[in-house]
Amino acid sequence: MSKIIIDYVDADETTLECDVTTSRDLERFFSTESFRTEYDVSIEDVPEGILVIPVLAQVCPVAWANGADVYVDEVDETFASALSAVQESLCSMHDFLEGGTLYAKETVDVQPDASGESGLLFTGGVDSTCSYVRHREEEPTLISIRGWTITPDSADDEKWDHLRSRTTSFAQEHGLETSFVESNMLSFLAHPMLLAHYKRHVDGAWYSSVGHGLGLLGLCAPMAYARGMDDLYVAATHWEGIDLEWGSRPDIDDHVRWAGTQCHHDSYDLTRQERLDAIAEYVDDEAPSLQLQTCNVRMDGNCGECEKCYRTAVGLRLSGLEPTDHGYDFEHDDYREIRTALEEGRWVLGQDERYMWEDIRERTLEADPSSVAEAAFFAWLEEADLDALVADAEPPLSHRLLRAGARNTPARVYNTVYPAWKSAKGSFRREQAK
Repeated sequence: MSKIIIDYVDADETTLECDVTTSRDLERFFSTESFRTEYDVSIEDVPEGILVIPVLAQVCPVAWANGADVYVDEVDETFASALSAVQESLCSMHDFLEGGTLYAKETVDVQPDASGESGLLFTGGVDSTCSYVRHREEEPTLISIRGWTITPDSADDEKWDHLRSRTTSFAQEHGLETSFVESNMLSFLAHPMLLAHYKRHVDGAWYSSVGHGLGLLGLCAPMAYARGMDDLYVAATHWEGIDLEWGSRPDIDDHVRWAGTQCHHDSYDLTRQERLDAIAEYVDDEAPSLQLQTCNVRMDGNCGECEKCYRTAVGLRLSGLEPTDHGYDFEHDDYREIRTALEEGRWVLGQDERYMWEDIRERTLEADPSSVAEAAFFAWLEEADLDALVADAEPPLSHRLLRAGARNTPARVYNTVYPAWKSAKGSFRREQAK
């Protein structure tokens, strides 16, 4: 019988550590690492029923993908109920998920020590900044997480320093508190093996398509309990009318809760352009020097040349803001570069980007261009076949063969070979780009 057992949960000052045991068929999906998360507030007095939430939030989707059951000594009854609702939503979204049952020796009615605080997962991008703007009267604690897009590896130390610095500066300027969470959740899971088995079922990677809504929110549970947070917000990526298989959606995040804390998938009622409108109104009223950080290339500012930088700059102009005032070097001549890059397929675009350029296109139909270059770009975008601009999402044959082979390869072999192969491929690409 397929199963995952949470057999050790410990809190030492600010560090959470958990160990799991699995049936042999699931061993390949877990590394030899213990699950560890570091907080910046003491979690020693947090009940075990809450302490177990971060590891459950990572392992349960893996269990559901394999029809496995999960066993734990103690869990908060509010979160146990939430897991059932999240499981139903994820299984409805992904056909390959089979489901499973959570078995607890004791389901505990943990009593919260709520203080009326709120928290917001924050990066400084369009979505999380819009969520701050909408909830600024609550003075939410800004929460930045290391473990997904910024890994715990020392190679990412500089990126993490930049994110911490940006979040801290924003918080100081707005009289807010911060919270920084660091976890090994993706190296605790054998993420390469999860990709090998399930990449063919999803548009993105495992964590983006399946795990990150429940995973990131659940990671915050001990900290939120210790701080007495009533509400925890995660900004929406998509909006109403976009039905993509994505791991963070209202029908996932709004179900997540534990004693004293309710999570919220925020600003789903606004398109990305409307979120920029909300930011523009806030800039006009209160924050004329507000800086955004959305770049896919850099963490210490925006490169101004990647697809996301250009897309954000165009969106800012459509909302009445000058991009150069808010972190983006942008000139009207850049419209020609955007069109060329889109037509030549220089950027790998997915359905996310197609919807976002469609959102921009709808706004351009109402806009009055301020230059010949802008007018020409708007006219081109109105007629552009956005579906044709979206690159084929299927990975190269070499990737598909590697993952197919991995499904019949011993986990210890694949988990060693895949990172080395990936590093070699990255080095080759960098050399080719010089």
